[in-house]
Amino acid sequence: MKRKTYTFIAFLLIGCSVKAADYHIGPGQPLSAIADVDWTTLQAGDRVYIHWRSTPYREKWVINVQGTAQNPISIIGVNGPNGQQPVIDGENAVTVAGLNFWNELRGVIKIGGSNVPSDGLPQHIIIENLDIRSGHPDYQFTNDEGQTETYSNNAAAIYVEKAAHLTIRNCSLSNSGNGLFIGAFNGQTENILIEKNHIYGNGVVGRIYEHNTYTAAIDITYQFNRFGPLKAGAGGNNLKDRSAGLVVAYNWIEGGNRQLDLVDAEDSSVLVNHPSYNETHVYGNILIEPDNDGNSQMIHYGGDSGTLADYRKGTLHLYNNTFISQRSGNTTLVRLSTNDESTEVFNNIYYGTASGHTLALMAGNGTLNYQHNWLKTNYSDCHCSPNGVVNNLGNQITGSTPDFIDLNSQNYRLNINAASINQGMAIPTNLSTHSPQFEYQKHQQAQPRLNDGILDIGAYETIDLIFADGFE
Repeated sequence: MKRKTYTFIAFLLIGCSVKAADYHIGPGQPLSAIADVDWTTLQAGDRVYIHWRSTPYREKWVINVQGTAQNPISIIGVNGPNGQQPVIDGENAVTVAGLNFWNELRGVIKIGGSNVPSDGLPQHIIIENLDIRSGHPDYQFTNDEGQTETYSNNAAAIYVEKAAHLTIRNCSLSNSGNGLFIGAFNGQTENILIEKNHIYGNGVVGRIYEHNTYTAAIDITYQFNRFGPLKAGAGGNNLKDRSAGLVVAYNWIEGGNRQLDLVDAEDSSVLVNHPSYNETHVYGNILIEPDNDGNSQMIHYGGDSGTLADYRKGTLHLYNNTFISQRSGNTTLVRLSTNDESTEVFNNIYYGTASGHTLALMAGNGTLNYQHNWLKTNYSDCHCSPNGVVNNLGNQITGSTPDFIDLNSQNYRLNINAASINQGMAIPTNLSTHSPQFEYQKHQQAQPRLNDGILDIGAYETIDLIFADGFE
């Protein structure tokens, strides 16, 4: 039997009293199963706590309710005694009784798109600290009619059909077709924050269409996330996106066919025509290209649908990142789809473990302007005769090594005498709202980027104070 309210907290909002409920699920808690929550009646301020237990929760459900900016609806995992996150496992999961929602075979946790609860636009939702896995075609589940179904190839640990003001924080998303899938829903999906998650081991073996994340929204930010390699044998990308207003900042992105595949909003004219569609910001990240791992291009920007009119046709702002290639053969930093795309590349470290001649900046099309970067000696503009334009605006530093603290242990901070220290350019005024303020800290954490008045090149700032305070 479902129970509705256990702990009430009163909030005073503009003269109105809003009562919020806390629900606790798990061993020794008032509720034993996720199905004991009435997911159709959650209100602003409600919090659902899912406590760790030694066996996974094998339940799947939809979230289609509305919180407010002051009082979001939160689904929060409570760790076990050794820090274990509660596991929501899609393998042999059962859809919560009383719910009726679209596309059950697309995800373990679904957001938006349902008949029960009645359909609307879920808003101001937080999903935090859960280990969600196994929304994958290798597995089956029991649907809302009691029938056994198999997940689709493009199923996801979290599948967002539509949502606004959604935060997904500190979750582990793995062993699914897509770790995270977010659909634009003709522009209704907007204001999305993906923060401090560990996303790894997703994809379908032998296929290129499923990814660690696959997203399309208006104004989506990825920050402080750890992206690991996909499932062995899967051909998808690590972060694939079709959004307007995309920001990728302070993430660790390792592996994938490409680390970043930033292409056109192929099924949403609202996104294509949005003012932020043509400006993409990628800064403060560590991108790692393993040897023999998919495409030799680390970043793709523009489009892939073949409908050229919908391609991004704007500017990829690429700065204060650290790029590491472990390939024994050629690596290309950026592929621009057409000559209508451009990228501004500055304050980056671009290093490869192979000889410098294996490293190229662009794949052939578009305009690439670069300045104030550290580049390995003997790098080239392109492993080709480019159709586009490469403009060297000066102040590059070249060398055999950037002088990392410890390359082998993936400590990509710079030694105190590294050549890149204090050699970065000031962030242009048009990017002032995206000035690097933080640094990725292993793993899924962040710390402030200290400021001595002159930026270092790369994702990390080296100041004597950092070492004095015990930071690595």
